[in-house]
Amino acid sequence: MFREKIKVLDCTIRDGGLINNHNFDSRFVREVYKAVSAAGIDYMEIGYKNSPELFSRKEYGAWKFCDDDDIKKIIDGIESKTKLSVMVDIGRVNLNDVKPANKSPIKMIRVASYVKDIDKAISMVNHFNQKGYETAINIMAISKDQGPELDEALHQIEEESKADVVYIVDSFGALYQETTEYLVKKFTNIIKTKEVGFHGHNPQQLAFSNTIEAIIHDANYLDATVYGIGRAAGNCPLELLMGFLKNPKFDIRPILDLISNEFIPLRNKIEWGYIIPFAIAGMMNEHPRAAMALRKSDQKENYREFYDSLVTTENDD
Repeated sequence: MFREKIKVLDCTIRDGGLINNHNFDSRFVREVYKAVSAAGIDYMEIGYKNSPELFSRKEYGAWKFCDDDDIKKIIDGIESKTKLSVMVDIGRVNLNDVKPANKSPIKMIRVASYVKDIDKAISMVNHFNQKGYETAINIMAISKDQGPELDEALHQIEEESKADVVYIVDSFGALYQETTEYLVKKFTNIIKTKEVGFHGHNPQQLAFSNTIEAIIHDANYLDATVYGIGRAAGNCPLELLMGFLKNPKFDIRPILDLISNEFIPLRNKIEWGYIIPFAIAGMMNEHPRAAMALRKSDQKENYREFYDSLVTTENDD
């Protein structure tokens, strides 16, 4: 069960920010950083690096932009070996705004990409690599795109990119263990000079079990969030993953304190986790946006009608 190569990346603030437009206050983010650091987690993804020319700072909080000065205020005075990561989306960041790694508190940049945009992802990753960052390509919506285009994209990543890690991202929470095994084996058969990672979402309560399946087949970079926080049904819970790994470098106690003190109260303010409309979207291999809209309506508990609407849409396709 113990494998030294395994690295755990906490994306609590980045993925959790998709619920509240990244409006976590600095005190909360600092508490997460303190706990994750004390727990011995390898990486913490503190948010997105987006261009303020494209997004309003009035609508979005600081962790949509991850300015270096804001990050420095969070980490100031905290002793930590946890490396900080940010995520970038293709076309949403001005590359010139990203300082060289030796002038930034950020150590890793992950590029989120669909298969069709792999050319652009490789170009961005190579740019960030030249600036001294660890890099990753996160291939999103993998449950929708497992054909020959994926094989071509993986070969291109292996041959042309400077990425350190290539992630399988189950964006819709539609994967089962058999498909997870198939994908990890596909990735590791093609990707020989980089690590393979796994990022699971939890509509069907499978993010944790699929992460275990990915570990079994040699995925070494693993994403998780405190108390499973994340858009819609959320992600693989960090505390469960730590309990499974049995790695002596990890200490679950700071995470348990963080859940008690911060996440139980937060759960009463914003919604995430296993909820039937999110589960239905996962079963149907659909983006959770329709389920999220339902939960904001006065028909939020009308599960059967929601299910029928997705079935009708699928049959129309």
